[in-house]
Amino acid sequence: METNESWTEIRITVDTKDIDTAGDIANMTVPYGIYIEDYSELESEVMEIAHIDLIEESLLRADRSKGVIHVYINPHENPLEAVSFIRERLENAGISYDIAVNDCRTEDWVNNWKQYFHPMPIGKKLLIRPTWEEEYDAGDRKVLHIEPGLAFGTGAHPTTKLCLETLEKYVKSDSVVLDIGCGSGILSIACLLLGAKSALGVDIDSLAVKTAVANALENGFDESRFTAIQGNLSDKVSGKYSIIVANIVADIIMEFNTQVGKYLDDGGVYITGGIIESREPEVLYSFAQNGFEVVERYEEKGWLVFVLRK
Repeated sequence: METNESWTEIRITVDTKDIDTAGDIANMTVPYGIYIEDYSELESEVMEIAHIDLIEESLLRADRSKGVIHVYINPHENPLEAVSFIRERLENAGISYDIAVNDCRTEDWVNNWKQYFHPMPIGKKLLIRPTWEEEYDAGDRKVLHIEPGLAFGTGAHPTTKLCLETLEKYVKSDSVVLDIGCGSGILSIACLLLGAKSALGVDIDSLAVKTAVANALENGFDESRFTAIQGNLSDKVSGKYSIIVANIVADIIMEFNTQVGKYLDDGGVYITGGIIESREPEVLYSFAQNGFEVVERYEEKGWLVFVLRK
């Protein structure tokens, strides 16, 4: 690393009972590991390892009910993508949290990340363009205009990029799309730009729903083509869909695997992303248990996307 490069530190504070799950989620954002402070069993661990009872006073005063996860984002990555990813998935998992970035509140810092996000071609047909970028050459690509805000999904993260590239191969003019955990709405809007008939986004985060609707309108899609609703899949969704996409996290996808079959059209496809390579065996087992057959598997930087049929 060059000495003049500045890395971004994300500090996530959670209850110690949630530290393992939160650590797994945080570790999905970087390929090189994270650092976890968890002092909940400090005395017993020290005694077990060193057989001594001398512990630094500052550690003894540390809050045992909370753990802190430190994630370091290198200067060439987009830190807000990691923040949004962690935030959304912690909320999906029902974990209370506090996030700070470089000793700033995320909300105070959020606009500084825009330097990391520039127009980028995805697959063969799309160009993702942040709304503040005026200079871009789309050629014959469809332009997806997006203002992510604090909702996950700019297209830069490998799992979002893989899902976009995969959707390009499956969207047809009569496709009806269900986007579970829609975040910024990027996958739904991409499907509509690629010619889909309609898309429904569902997310437990009200900010994501608001952001997705605004992004859809920015791209010319009103409620006749795109609808976003806040809530859980089983509470809010009905009907059948020719494409269901869930770019979330392995644990939530395995939970959805038990439910999504009833929403999938005969011959439809279920596309799942947000799965890190180490979780592949259990996710594949869950697919099989719920009657899904893997027809395609894509991988980038340790992230996996699967295309499934019933």
